[in-house]
Amino acid sequence: MDLLALCVYAVPLAGITAYYVVRRQRTQRRHQRVLQEAVAAGMTEPASLHPVIDPVKCLGCGTCVSACPESSHHAVLGLINGKAALIGPTDCIGHGACKTACPFDAITLVFGTERRGLDIPVLKPNFESNVPGIFIAGELGGMGLIKNALTQGQQALEAIAKAGLRRAGALDVLIVGAGPAGLAASLAATEIGLSYETLEQEALGGAVFQYPRGKLVMTAPVELPIIGKVQFRNTSKEKLLEFWSEACSGNGLKISYQERVEAIEKKDGVFHVKTGKREIVASTVLLGIGRRGTPRKLGVQGEELPKVVYRLIDPEQYRGRKVIVVGGGDSALEAAASIAELGDATVALSYRGDAFQRAKQRNRQRVDEAAAQGRLEVLLGSQVKEIRPNEVILAHSGKELHMPNDAVIVSAGGILPNDFLKSIGIAVETKFGTA
Repeated sequence: MDLLALCVYAVPLAGITAYYVVRRQRTQRRHQRVLQEAVAAGMTEPASLHPVIDPVKCLGCGTCVSACPESSHHAVLGLINGKAALIGPTDCIGHGACKTACPFDAITLVFGTERRGLDIPVLKPNFESNVPGIFIAGELGGMGLIKNALTQGQQALEAIAKAGLRRAGALDVLIVGAGPAGLAASLAATEIGLSYETLEQEALGGAVFQYPRGKLVMTAPVELPIIGKVQFRNTSKEKLLEFWSEACSGNGLKISYQERVEAIEKKDGVFHVKTGKREIVASTVLLGIGRRGTPRKLGVQGEELPKVVYRLIDPEQYRGRKVIVVGGGDSALEAAASIAELGDATVALSYRGDAFQRAKQRNRQRVDEAAAQGRLEVLLGSQVKEIRPNEVILAHSGKELHMPNDAVIVSAGGILPNDFLKSIGIAVETKFGTA
């Protein structure tokens, strides 16, 4: 009887176990292929915040793999040899959900890698810089993801309120930047009741405003002050900016546009902030500006010509024109693909590297499809030598190419506003795979 009972329970259990083992082995083989493809393509350098897994602590439960918000689009994390691993480094955009989900505390979120450093301002846990009273949130602090920047903006403002640094005759806080971090901070200041003003050198949205028209913006649900929970997953730039505009007008946010901060000086315990229009006195300052304070230029002859620009606003303006896009990141690939997809422009994408290591998979796919259709010429390992009114000279494979040209879009990223940060005493350190 005991033997019969043992068979009744043991056989199904053995079957379930075998199914689980086979399924896990298949999953790991698939993840191994993804990693091998990434290595072969040179896609091994994460662009920003990303996880590092401690193999000693990791027990291979796979919780982090399931928790990654990008898992429905890309294989970012996977299981290899019974341990979690970053198998799609360039597709990691810094959600940080993996660290939160890990039950064994095996994940650390870091900036940069051993090969590629990332400049980050030195900040305390409450977002305060080494200059007492100046706080930093969002992209400048390394958080480029919209959801993370929104969350940080709110948290930084709450930290400012808790610090109690108010001074008579001064704003409680001056918020610099009306991107995601600045917008959330403005809402939080309104909700808490702090006196504040927000300055934006361009338009609402900051870096998001600069995205090309129609660009798909990847967002995630987030809790905002006053507004509450906002459910965004995939939306366009235009819809997101429309929502933000309604949030500003509906809540009376105090935002001044087209006003650039030129200098910040601390005197008598308060900050004197000079813009191109006036001087503002504030007890504290929250910097919610982007990292691309100044576009990175090529430094070649002819770059000053009016046909050279540093960001794509509307692909439509390039219909029927001969265009060269320079760069290997997401903005370059998006620009080249968007113009090529119009179907009536001659488009070339020039990049000095041998692979688009910093670009997301969906953008690489768009470029590959446009190239396969003959709408886009991809010139890897090329470099602009000179820009002329009617042509661009490229060095490619030991040869000099003279390409007829009407417009050049340089998407080579931006330079961290180090001079501005240095002028107000903020320390910056280069992270090589550290938190």
